[in-house]
Amino acid sequence: MTISLITFDLDNTLWDSEPALIRADQAQREWLLQHRPGTIEHHDQSSLWEFKKDLWKRHPQLSHHVSQLRIQTLYELQRVAGYSEEEAQRGAEQAFKVFLEQRQAVELYPEALEVLAVLASRYRLGALTNGNADIYKTEAARFFDFAFLAEDVGASKPAPDMFLAALKHCDLKANNTIHIGDSPEHDIQGAQAVGMYTVWMNPAQQAWPGGESPHRVITNLRELPEAIASIAAS
Repeated sequence: MTISLITFDLDNTLWDSEPALIRADQAQREWLLQHRPGTIEHHDQSSLWEFKKDLWKRHPQLSHHVSQLRIQTLYELQRVAGYSEEEAQRGAEQAFKVFLEQRQAVELYPEALEVLAVLASRYRLGALTNGNADIYKTEAARFFDFAFLAEDVGASKPAPDMFLAALKHCDLKANNTIHIGDSPEHDIQGAQAVGMYTVWMNPAQQAWPGGESPHRVITNLRELPEAIASIAAS
């Protein structure tokens, strides 16, 4: 067996997503308060969540399109507030642009670039994410051969579509590939279901929730080259 491809989840695997998401939500809110008054002021976290859940039920076709889902939410918030279709559409796109700028301003884990440089010298690297993070907007861009979003393939992990798209793109079999991610369900179970080897990124040292165990577990990216080497050797 030869390991040729390493695929990565992004959020909470190569960086902590929470700081960027908090900044992005705040920037979006400030834009709405300034440019679309009446849209967001009366919503607290609970009522906004209910608004989003209702929207998700009415637009199930957007379940794997997180960017379009957010734009639709922004659009409908403005329409409910009395803005015209044109104003709401323009405002949704502009508010989302503000959100995405901060969303992409992630801070890689301190050891990430060093580890990725080592791995990229030995394997092809790919990114597989359910979100709208863009590896090519980060300092790690130069190490990655490709990136797929759930929006690209029309299905989110743990569905097999994204994993299979990576294998097809590289013309490889599943047992030539190792997937690294933080989610037991989306990353580990999803990748193993198509026959990939897996490494669970578990910095909080949580207990495995059950089901087929990952092939290796790491708590820091510095442990990853050794974990990959041990899988290949076995």
